[in-house]
Amino acid sequence: MARPCAQAGVFTRISRVLTIGVVVLGVTDGPRATEFWRRALGYELRGDGFGGWSTVLEPPGGGPGTRVALQRSQEQPRDHPRIHLDLHVADAAEQQAEVRRLMSIGAERVDWDSYPDDPDFVVLADPDGNRFCVVDLSHEEQAGP
Repeated sequence: MARPCAQAGVFTRISRVLTIGVVVLGVTDGPRATEFWRRALGYELRGDGFGGWSTVLEPPGGGPGTRVALQRSQEQPRDHPRIHLDLHVADAAEQQAEVRRLMSIGAERVDWDSYPDDPDFVVLADPDGNRFCVVDLSHEEQAGP
């Protein structure tokens, strides 16, 4: 798909070449991380080494969605990571239910020091400490203009 791009007042056409193929998470315990993320996302383990990764999780039946690869890492996750996953839910009730469910399978609630006054997200950590958010997409609509 090509779309116009404005740069210094000049319009050019850019052809889409790149797509996000896999998001890679560093983990210390591969089997534990595989089970957590498989259950968290409802994903299936892909067994063919997609993209050179030995552990790749993907949406059921090859459906739409971003694949997640798990990479062995001894480095500790950062308290304020520069990149993280946002998991979306439709409303506050779903957010509460998903946070409870994720915690029941091994996530921990993070004592986040950067919440805004009226947050639309809850910060959790997977069993390896990787931070991610559960975001209530209706929050903005309810807040109004």
